[in-house]
Amino acid sequence: MSDALNYLVQARPDAVGHYFAFLKACGTHLDPKTRNLISVITKVDAQTERGFKQYLKRALRDGCTPMEVLDALLMAFPTLGLAKIVWAVDIILAMDLPGFHPEALQGKAPAAAATAASAPEPVWHDLLATRGVEVGSTQRIDCDGRAVFVHRASARSWRVYDSLCPHQTTNIPHLGLQGHTLTCPKHEWQFDIRSGECTAKGDRPLRQWPCKVEKGRLLAQW
Repeated sequence: MSDALNYLVQARPDAVGHYFAFLKACGTHLDPKTRNLISVITKVDAQTERGFKQYLKRALRDGCTPMEVLDALLMAFPTLGLAKIVWAVDIILAMDLPGFHPEALQGKAPAAAATAASAPEPVWHDLLATRGVEVGSTQRIDCDGRAVFVHRASARSWRVYDSLCPHQTTNIPHLGLQGHTLTCPKHEWQFDIRSGECTAKGDRPLRQWPCKVEKGRLLAQW
């Protein structure tokens, strides 16, 4: 959702809220993949780049394959026309999504397979010393180029969450944490830091990283 629409929702919820209630009710009998593909096509038809990127990522996250996205665009040719399809594909290529590489779509290994055949293996990162960290406390930590929220659930239980909001990957700052509630500053998605579940505005949880304690140090894997 654009900043302008977000503003209107807050400023005039009585009027704009009906529009979003209508959108939410639409497509309730469609599976998520189909609903997202239709949203992708509508954004291409309106040539809304930001919205197209948002719904394309959502479609892929909900299980759509790159070939299904391309099929949806081509099936909508009678209404989109070649120019809008090319516009969309140009954006996809600029996003450098690996699944859309021609070699990947044809089931072939990419040309650079000798040097990058697969994604790097996850590694363990040293976050902090466990001693002195109070049960129930949460802190934000920057480690090896990534920010995470570390929550100590009990004497032996820890949770490590990515600081990126699952909505539009906004980096949530430490000021977004009030008590056990973490709020994304962009669209006000809220999460319970004790479970990672989304409790307001959105419908997806925080990404949680595997973690373990070794020799008095908390490690997380990504």
